Amino acid sequence: MALKFHAAIHLSLQLSPSPTLFAPSFCKPQKLLKSLVKKTHVCQSSLVDEQQQQISFNEQENQLINALVGIQGRGKSASPQQLNEVGHAVKVLEGLEGVSEPTGSNLIEGRWQLMFTTRPGTASPIQRTFVGVDFFSVFQEVYLRTNDPRVSNIVKFSNAIGELKVEAAATIENGKRILFQFDRAAFSFNFLPFKVPYPVPFRLLGDEAKGWLDTTYLSPSGNLRISRGNKGTTFVLQKKTEPRQRLLSAIWTGTGVLEAINEFIKLNQNVAKDEMELIDGEWQMIWSSQMETDSWIENAGRGLMGKQIVTKNGQLKFVVDILLGVRFSMTGTFVKSSLNTYDVKMDDAAIIGGMFGLPVEMETKINLELLYSDDKIRISRGYKNIVFVHARTDGTRQN
Repeated sequence: MALKFHAAIHLSLQLSPSPTLFAPSFCKPQKLLKSLVKKTHVCQSSLVDEQQQQISFNEQENQLINALVGIQGRGKSASPQQLNEVGHAVKVLEGLEGVSEPTGSNLIEGRWQLMFTTRPGTASPIQRTFVGVDFFSVFQEVYLRTNDPRVSNIVKFSNAIGELKVEAAATIENGKRILFQFDRAAFSFNFLPFKVPYPVPFRLLGDEAKGWLDTTYLSPSGNLRISRGNKGTTFVLQKKTEPRQRLLSAIWTGTGVLEAINEFIKLNQNVAKDEMELIDGEWQMIWSSQMETDSWIENAGRGLMGKQIVTKNGQLKFVVDILLGVRFSMTGTFVKSSLNTYDVKMDDAAIIGGMFGLPVEMETKINLELLYSDDKIRISRGYKNIVFVHARTDGTRQN
């Protein structure tokens, strides 16, 4: 017995989204989305200027940056392959000659954004509560050349809500190690004229409020830092982020995603003009320009949710985890029809649980256009001209 469902989908190349869907306040959505097709007119914002700034990373640093792209929860949701890539890149950098005495350099001063940690849920209270949540931005401020040297951990909830700042008095032990002791913390809510104390009695914690932080690599450019803490945690922090990281940050926080995609494609126009391929591997959908409106099985069969697995022999599989080991799976083929466009036909679907499967009669035809593609990020347009962003979850492709 099979569940029966049929959906033949033929797409035009003209975008026709809802006029209020993900619309930025400073630009009409129709104009913004149309630029994804023509790539000629783009609404301007400060993000464009920021992305056009030159960011200095050497070859080994770029390997670490590339390994970090697509990892969710600052490491909490990383796959084993992703963790291995990051771990290897960290060890390579720690073996290189960065700034020899980081704590004595002005380059360590300032605000650093936390990009990755090996223990996002087992160390300090701030890590257990906030670090693994991508919706929040996490920073560390280091100011050692003042009358009151401090290291502070900051969780920024949003521009509208405010932030939590946990501060520690700091002293320099040697060229790599900072000693610290947490002594105060407070919430700064933008809708309140006063700070709200963070309910942790640091004075009563004694040695539990103390620790140390070794900087094992500080880039000569001052843009990248690797540190290890007294609880065995490894941190990767950046002062400046590269365009893919900023695009993913917009997606994780849900702020300005559509314009961020538009601006990212504008910055990569040379890539978009070249021939792109549908790269093999496992790709998790992390964002789409339209909410799911049909039944879950229709959405799953149209690639509007879950994971896509692309193989080198021209096969494509949609996989959606349902519950307790039960998943929806649909297999099909793709054939290149023009420069960056593929004809996709999905026609072998089933609901699978362990060794058992229930066939589902479905057929989906999609015209898939690649707008941007590399080993980590894929931006495409598919069913009903919906724009999708997928992140690679099985590591970087080996050439």
